[in-house]
Amino acid sequence: MTTTGASEAALVFSKLPALAGLDAATLEALARNAAPRHYTAGQVIYLEGEPATSLFLLESGWVKATRMSPDGREQALLFVKPMDIFGDIAVFAGTTYPGTVVALEEVKVWTLESATVLDLVARYPQLALAVIRRLAQRVLYFISLVEDLSLRSVEARLASTLLKNAEAKEGKLFVPRREWTTFDEMATRLGTVRDVLSRALHTLEEEGLLRVERHEIVLLDAEGLAKRGNSK
Repeated sequence: MTTTGASEAALVFSKLPALAGLDAATLEALARNAAPRHYTAGQVIYLEGEPATSLFLLESGWVKATRMSPDGREQALLFVKPMDIFGDIAVFAGTTYPGTVVALEEVKVWTLESATVLDLVARYPQLALAVIRRLAQRVLYFISLVEDLSLRSVEARLASTLLKNAEAKEGKLFVPRREWTTFDEMATRLGTVRDVLSRALHTLEEEGLLRVERHEIVLLDAEGLAKRGNSK
């Protein structure tokens, strides 16, 4: 990589929460070995079952990771927002990618080859600790996902998800609806179908907990949603 490209990568990596606290030498080592890639909305980044040849650091855009059941039903594993990492579990486990990752909008990522990542982890203890923390967070996330899908109602999962993704502005708490945030996409995320999601939104709206608008979902009662999210 050129010096300019490596400097750009180092600047991006320094802003990644997963790499917070790494010293300059470690960040520079990562940056020297990173390559930029761009994807358009709807483009597949990798497929479930493909060899895990790269780790991805997401600079801009959103992506989703899903698994497909034998009968064709899609289950979302996670949605990844800018300044995060994906593909890491398969790289460190030495397996194939466990799900398919698709760009939901224009995406820019920095890729690191698997062999390079493993070599850098062995050489830089700070990076190894960052990796351990990140994988631990992933484990906790998937434990929560399993609990949600098996023990909580759609209304509870919806309430919890809305609170986790809420933004605050001018005294208002809301969840913005991006172009790709269709009802079908939201249903996939919650492990349900469009009709059930629509009924769940209507129920929470009738209870005065939220208001569905064209470009956003306004959260009217955060405390009430929290109680709903913790219910079974």
